[in-house]
Amino acid sequence: MLRVAVVGSGPSGVYTAQTLVERDPGVLVDVLDRLPCPYGLVRYGVAPDHEKIKSLQNNLRTVLEHERIRFLGGVQVGARGVPAARLQELYHAVVYCVGAATDRHLGIPGEDLPGSWSATRFVSWYSAHPDAVDDGFVRGARSAVVIGVGNVAVDVTRILARGADELSPTDMPQAALSALAASQVTDVHMVGRRGPSQARFTTKELRELGTLPGAEVRVDPAELALDPAYTDPSELPAVPRRNVEVLRGWAALPPGEAPRRIRLRFFLRPVELLADGGRVGAVRFERTVPDGRGGVVGTGRFEEIEAQLVLRSVGYRGVPVEGLPFDEATGTVPNDAGRVAPGVYVAGWIKRGPTGVIGTNRPCAKETVMSLLEDAPVLAFADVPDDPLPALRALGLAPVEWAGWQAIERAEAELGASLGRGVVKLPDWQSLLTAAQAADSAV
Repeated sequence: MLRVAVVGSGPSGVYTAQTLVERDPGVLVDVLDRLPCPYGLVRYGVAPDHEKIKSLQNNLRTVLEHERIRFLGGVQVGARGVPAARLQELYHAVVYCVGAATDRHLGIPGEDLPGSWSATRFVSWYSAHPDAVDDGFVRGARSAVVIGVGNVAVDVTRILARGADELSPTDMPQAALSALAASQVTDVHMVGRRGPSQARFTTKELRELGTLPGAEVRVDPAELALDPAYTDPSELPAVPRRNVEVLRGWAALPPGEAPRRIRLRFFLRPVELLADGGRVGAVRFERTVPDGRGGVVGTGRFEEIEAQLVLRSVGYRGVPVEGLPFDEATGTVPNDAGRVAPGVYVAGWIKRGPTGVIGTNRPCAKETVMSLLEDAPVLAFADVPDDPLPALRALGLAPVEWAGWQAIERAEAELGASLGRGVVKLPDWQSLLTAAQAADSAV
């Protein structure tokens, strides 16, 4: 009987657990997570108005309810939790699926001014991540700049431009909904340093911006025309080609009079955030042009865009994992097909970097599991407890088991009903843990 700990309950962790129990009929898997709730970025990273993607939770739930898989939330691995070395004594193997936990920085003056935030921090707030705080993101803001042209940038742009009536049916926490309902933001500028043919958003996400009630998309045809592929996108891969076609359609439309405007800007590189009254008041950009090799070069011409709110969406980066080697250049744990050392493995973004979509984690997890199972005949000789749970509790931990998570779900449904809404997420550690403890008192 092989006991495996999977650290992280997002898609990469759940797919790893699923592959393990499918490939080995004798393996038992504990899926550990620092948070009392499962599903990782599917719960705390997917925009609340994207119900179809959020429904992936139902698939992940089916895996975590498997008879040989156990969810243990509220278990910190490393500092202030169970030491990595101790975890390896409790299990035959440990697989780290901890993602890429920090944001990349712009590295420009003024980046740390009040009013300038990472997009991830904004997403965590409106997704009710228990570590999030209300930083007054939209308070006093009239114009917002989103730096980046990937799907996260599109998400935060869309949330800023949506009306309260459209957000109320979602599971967004009540405080975030109230703040966005009171928002005075009328202009949202999403800005990329390269051209439309090199943007990272998907066409489905892009098109959604043009369907928002009370908002219109504006694009400058002259700016788009700087992209060599804009005039004839036929040679582009499918997604960039469709993106360019959508943008061409918007560029041909005359300006409207909608109360909110989404302005898509290209070939602008941020060089400085400018202060106004002690907080961000504008972003200074340098105009760029293609360099003929897939990149851009600056032109020495500058432009300022007013912004009382700046959201930086320029990528994620992994952080070191206690006891594991770490490649600072790539932000990943060095590995061979997921194997760090016999008994220690990685999967997901901490293995390969922040690339791909949710489904990319399936083959990634499978590769790691195959490496683990190759080592299994030797790993099985290790003397580990029949059940690691008492040892975890002896360390002062109070793992939230599946019944505790179900109690959280019930509490969120009850909160939503009391507010005249659907399910509404509990937004903080205390309310989550209090709800989870209700499961214990009911036993």
